[in-house]
This record gives sequence, C-alpha cells and structure tokens, in this order.
Amino acid sequence: MTAMTDTAEILGVYLSDTLDLDAIYGTALRAGAKDVVLCKPDEIDTPEAVQFAICWLPAETAFAPYPNLSLAMSIGAGVDALLAHPGLRDDVAIARVRDPHQADLMAGFAAHEVLHYERGFAAMMENADRKIWSPAPMRAPESVKVTVLGHGTMGRAVVRALGALGFSVRVACRQAPPEPVDGVDYVSGGGSILKAAAGAEYLVNVLPLTRDTENILNADLFAVMAPGAHLIQIGRGEHLVEADLVHALDSGYLAGATLDVFRNEPLASDHPFWRDTRLRVTPHIASDSLPDIVAGQVIDTARALRAGAPLALGIDRERGY
Repeated sequence: MTAMTDTAEILGVYLSDTLDLDAIYGTALRAGAKDVVLCKPDEIDTPEAVQFAICWLPAETAFAPYPNLSLAMSIGAGVDALLAHPGLRDDVAIARVRDPHQADLMAGFAAHEVLHYERGFAAMMENADRKIWSPAPMRAPESVKVTVLGHGTMGRAVVRALGALGFSVRVACRQAPPEPVDGVDYVSGGGSILKAAAGAEYLVNVLPLTRDTENILNADLFAVMAPGAHLIQIGRGEHLVEADLVHALDSGYLAGATLDVFRNEPLASDHPFWRDTRLRVTPHIASDSLPDIVAGQVIDTARALRAGAPLALGIDRERGY
C-alpha cells in the first residue's frame, strides 16, 4: 500500500443493488486507513462531499445524489455494468480491482471443469452410487484441444494452468502477447475468435464484455467447434446467446456446458437451465476478490484521486477495460 501523504479525509459511498459491500469489505477498509472513509448511502449526510464510490451492480438511480463524484470503482474485474450505466456521467473515471489471487482462482475453476468432463468424473460418481467398478477411458492431455477466448489477467492465468496440465491450448487474443507461454498457439487480429475455436473440444471464455464481444458465444461459434465439445462460460453473461446454446446442445454440436455467469443474476428459480442435466450451473463463483486486496486497492486509488495522481487501476472507456 502506498504511503499516506495527505491526512485529509476523502469520502466514498458503497453502491450495490445486490450485495452488502460494507459487510464484505468494511472491516478491512477501516483497518487499512483512517483517511479513506466509506459509508452506506443512508449514512451520508452531505452527498455533495462524496468523491468516489465502490460498486457492484448499482441501481439505475444510485449515482444521482452525488454531484461531485469523480470515481466509480468496481470490486470485480468486469466494468461493463458501469460503462453501460445510464446514471454515471461520462466525466466520472472508472477503475476496477485487479486481484492476482482472483486470476489464480479463475484458473483453478477452469482447469477443474475441463478435467471434470475430460476424466469422466460425473459418470464415475454415478457408478460409485450404484457400486459399479468401471474405470473411465483416458486420453493423452496433449491430444485434447482447448481454446481460451481472452488473454487479459484472467485469460493468462487460465492458459498457464491448462498448459501446465499438458493440454493442447490455443488462445484468441486482441494482440499477440509480448511474453507468450511456451507451447501455446496464439491467434490474434480479425476473425481470431472463430479461428481459435475451430476444432476445439473445450472452449473457455474469459473475454471482457465490449461491443465486439457481446453475443460472441453463438451458433456460428458453436458450429466450428469439435462435435460433442464443451463450453466453459466464465466471462460475462451477455457473451452468451442462450437460445443458440440450447440449440447446439439439442443438435449435438455441444455435449455440455458449465455456466457461471448469466445476463440476469441471480438466475431465476424458474429458468430452464436449472433443470437441464447437460449444464453445470454455478452462482458466479469462478473467482472472487479477497477483502484485504480490495481494501488495499480501494484505499490506494482513493488517495491517488485525492492527490490528482494517475489512477493505476483506471480503465479506458473506449476499449472497455
């Protein structure tokens, strides 16, 4: 954490329509700094004094009471909800938490799901319940084609994990990485997503949500994958065209999918995905930001804002990340 050079308080507000951010991060924030003060909206007596907000899916009118807000910071890696928020002024800077442990957690989730399908663990669990001794067939990992969409912080961690397990990994990325992972095939530039997905037996999506990537998990993409492939969707809910996924499953293009993110969360209790045995549904837990990491980065960012210094965790609104 950076050294404090100004003891003047800077006031922030928690803004979330779904999470109690103070309950999750408040203890770590209060322990980390006295000069960075965060309150719930109903605790704010002078809304014009609020200079920043930490956010997770804020309500449509959440920003309206704070005329001098200069920064909105997401507690997660995704900032699409803030970029698209109708109540957030264009002159308000946007930042996000970058937790290195979050990337490792994401990589572990992705590797677990690939192994779950590839090693036949679901079938073995069923056999165990029925007391059937039936070893699952195996393949050499290098013969298994895994495509990763995205090569940001999360994508790089996923690629390293899958490569370490010996899988044949191909990556679709915006630009060729300056430090590629040995043995990984990188596809960049125009049409890279479809090219990288061609023949994939497993496809792991960790793309950011932008105008170019919305609805990217669609019928055209599923059609170029290997017959009987699996999708592991841990990007953003808006990446997936749900009707196209169902059609791909029904037609046999895909054998199954793991879905951790959805257009509307939490997933409605009457949503058909809950009942579809071809799907593994998880409640947006592929990774999470640890409270002490979030607190430290919020404090550093608030202090940089107060000092008029560059925001190390700021994002480019045009690029969307």
